[in-house]
Amino acid sequence: MLKNFLTVGSWTMISRILGLIRDQLLAAFLGASPLQDAYQVAFRLPNMFRRLFGEGAFNAAFVPLFTSTLTKQNKKEAQRFANESFSVLVTILLFLTILGEIFMPEIVRVIAPGFTYDAHRFQEAVILSRITFPYMVLICAAALVAGVLNSLHRFGIAAAAYVSFNIVGIAALLWLTPLMPNAAWAAATGVTLSGVIQLGILWIAAWKAGLKITPQIPKLTKDIRQLFKKMAPGIVGSGITQINLTIDTIIATLLPAGSVSVMYFADRINQLPLGVLGAAAGTTLLPILTKEISKGNKNGAYDVQNKAIDYSLLLTIPAAFGLFTLSIPIISTLFGHGAFTVNNVYASAQSLQTYAIGLPAFVLIKVLSPGFFARGDTSTPVKIGMVTIALNLILNLILMKPLEHMGPPLASSLAAIANVGFLSFILWKRDALYLPMALMKRIGGMVFSAVIMSVVITLLMVFLFHHIPENTILYRLFAVTSLTCIGALTYGIMLHSLKIINLQQTFTKLKQKLTKK
Repeated sequence: MLKNFLTVGSWTMISRILGLIRDQLLAAFLGASPLQDAYQVAFRLPNMFRRLFGEGAFNAAFVPLFTSTLTKQNKKEAQRFANESFSVLVTILLFLTILGEIFMPEIVRVIAPGFTYDAHRFQEAVILSRITFPYMVLICAAALVAGVLNSLHRFGIAAAAYVSFNIVGIAALLWLTPLMPNAAWAAATGVTLSGVIQLGILWIAAWKAGLKITPQIPKLTKDIRQLFKKMAPGIVGSGITQINLTIDTIIATLLPAGSVSVMYFADRINQLPLGVLGAAAGTTLLPILTKEISKGNKNGAYDVQNKAIDYSLLLTIPAAFGLFTLSIPIISTLFGHGAFTVNNVYASAQSLQTYAIGLPAFVLIKVLSPGFFARGDTSTPVKIGMVTIALNLILNLILMKPLEHMGPPLASSLAAIANVGFLSFILWKRDALYLPMALMKRIGGMVFSAVIMSVVITLLMVFLFHHIPENTILYRLFAVTSLTCIGALTYGIMLHSLKIINLQQTFTKLKQKLTKK
């Protein structure tokens, strides 16, 4: 499992790094402007559907069923089920896309009510949303094919395909911007083009793996009805984080212009560890956990779940402390240039700090949800989801005025923490989650080590950033990189001293893997 975790995590990390480059271009070209706000809303819409239908509820229901069919029956039956699922999914999404294109002005009024007070920003949001909306069909279809590959334990190619999203996005901003009315149009076009490329890469990989995913006339077969039955409630349950973030965006459109943008750039930094660790844990855990449960191996299921929690928190906890401590230097270094002003930097850094508070909870949702999905239960997460969505909305309404751009991120973080509490308690009550004392002590040691790391970083940060010569980008990059490395080293030494990890063994294993590669 660790090998698969690292494989997916490595490819996701590459994608996130390229994503930062893409975001730097967006910040330089558009800043935290009304046009940037319009683009972010336009991208949020198909991205939300991708999380819900593609990587969320659909895959949560599809992967266990496909894996079970492949294990208990044969490859031919699994092929049939994949083709049926692909055809039905694409048909439904094409229908939704056509409706979306027609009624886009009404949709934008719902997801961005604050834009209605600015005719230009509203019109741009409608146009950009129409450009990006077809991405929903392409990426959801790609997610299904990726689910097939993950079930075959081909995690690498499925994770690698998503790198093309940012490569195409960077190319679009650099090459299409001169040919279009503005950079936002170029970025939106790049989103949809990337969907075509991602689907193509994954389809070819599945074909080479011996499973040719081919569209056919959609039919509501027994298997498809079972898929829908398991999928329907999970639309909210598995996509709860995205729904909460969408609520944040809706609230942000009612705040001063630029609030959507500063929150977006903060979320992008927060998504770096969240995407890498959360995606890696959730992607690799579901099929392996399903396999252990189908064999009736209760202790094996415990072990798999606990390893995922351990691996995730080992890196997520220091990431949360590090982002909170280094928020201003990070945002300033990455985005503080071009049209992105000093005020934008401080506002985005404050949003990042409030997102970082909930980072471990965001990742644990990805780790705990498969505990329900692998057991065929998609209804319980939806009940928990409804409660946390309501909580997030209430907190947003309470915090939006006094905290402005910090209100929605803090509301999401608190709702995520509550979500983890509910998921953990119910799994424990069902005897589906057992956290041994050894694991609890390890987690406590991780938190203590991260606190010491933050103290060291803070002391060094005062010295380094007090002596910045003319506040140059190169010096800031050097300072942030140095602080990050020193922080990581401090954290590692603390873990070693507390016997949570053995640095010598860790370096030896990494050396062996690198030598082998």
